[in-house]
Amino acid sequence: STGGGIIMDERNRAVMEANGVVVLLEARPETILRRLAEQRAQDDDAAARPMLESDDLSERVQSLKALRQFNYTLAHWTVHTDFLTPEDAAEEVVRGFEMVNVRLQGQTASHVSPDLAATVRTSSGDYPLWVGWDIIEELGERVLSMMEPSAAYIISDNHVQSQARRAQMAMERAGIPTHLFFIPPGEQSKSLETAQHIYHWLASLKAERGHLILAVGGGVVGDLAGFVAATYLRGIPYAQVPTSLLAMMDSAIGGKTAVDLPQGKNLVGAFYQPRFVLADVSTLQTLPPRELASGWAEALKHGLIMDEGLLNTFESLPDEIQSLQPEVATEVIRRSMAVKANVVSQDEKETLGIRVLLNYGHTIGHAIEAATGYGSYLHGEAVSVGMMGAASIGRHMGMMSDTEVERQRSILTTYKLPLDARGVDPEAVSQAMLSDKKVAAGTIRWVLLDGIGNATTRNDVPSDTVRTVLNDLMN
Repeated sequence: STGGGIIMDERNRAVMEANGVVVLLEARPETILRRLAEQRAQDDDAAARPMLESDDLSERVQSLKALRQFNYTLAHWTVHTDFLTPEDAAEEVVRGFEMVNVRLQGQTASHVSPDLAATVRTSSGDYPLWVGWDIIEELGERVLSMMEPSAAYIISDNHVQSQARRAQMAMERAGIPTHLFFIPPGEQSKSLETAQHIYHWLASLKAERGHLILAVGGGVVGDLAGFVAATYLRGIPYAQVPTSLLAMMDSAIGGKTAVDLPQGKNLVGAFYQPRFVLADVSTLQTLPPRELASGWAEALKHGLIMDEGLLNTFESLPDEIQSLQPEVATEVIRRSMAVKANVVSQDEKETLGIRVLLNYGHTIGHAIEAATGYGSYLHGEAVSVGMMGAASIGRHMGMMSDTEVERQRSILTTYKLPLDARGVDPEAVSQAMLSDKKVAAGTIRWVLLDGIGNATTRNDVPSDTVRTVLNDLMN
């Protein structure tokens, strides 16, 4: 067992990862403070911790945790100990060790790469997230490091034809015959009708379970291709090659696949994990500025909910990041994707209350999208407004200080994201929120910040507070 600071040194991390399974015992700041108080009540000398010497112990615990949080995401297994006895925690450590150790023994060299951002660990198997510059040229080699398909099928859209053809050429250089199917861009293509067209196309090419589907494009392409892969022949392997920042940050990771119905978005779908995610940051150079900003909203969200160190980087290097300076942009995207990978690994199917934290800003954000007919706000723009709404609620609830709310406002402004939704009907947004998946028995489960870098959920937000916040955002 080590102290929490030992992993801050890259050499220590390398030794730990090379010699065993790394397990993180995680706890919320309030849990840490309570345990420290209990220790000191029993034996003040035994609880002496020089790193925690501070006039404001709560602030010190939160700042230390924020500083280390990114490195904590590199653990093979995380045990959330807040509600566990020591015996429960020990059992979870043993369970994690046994599961991870077996997988590590069979891990291929493909999981060890300079551009490996994280390994997503799921019930159906582990898969790597590769993030780099111009690595789409290596797509065929990466595929062969994971499997040996005798054919592949790229699903893409007309906006990224050049990237899809780069992917096709990379596959064929590796000796894998690869076919292309282009869909019209936009949410309207995420339908059962489009899926049926792709089924017929795959059938005409005699697609087999040993073949591979590649999603090359943004979130619509990834959701649709994943859904087709999950359902055709009861499951064909697929991989995600996201070419939009929003897809890299969000939809490409985690195995959520779906199509829409006239009654709503993502109503027909499945959890179906990809074999890998390959994010080539160079493909973002052709994104319109507004689309790029929309993607940064999700990346900033990852920093706000659980990695203050990542947020610090966004604050200190805004010009380099927004201009996609290769080294800087690749690193912040890699770190942000690692945050989501860690969350998905802990709570693959949203059953433990951890993955829901990724929905910070989404309750109001999704409602704004719905109330405006999905035509006025890009997803990240709506989430940005939603995050400001959530921060305002947090301030009303005594969870966020004025300084913290202003810090969030400032960084969203720096990345050219909206802070309000003037002209949108707050009553329509309020009604749309009641259809949110986080509503139970008419009560919204809000994802809020208990300080920067520390997301939590609350279901006791007064309706008057919500009404006030919505009016402030929209009037």
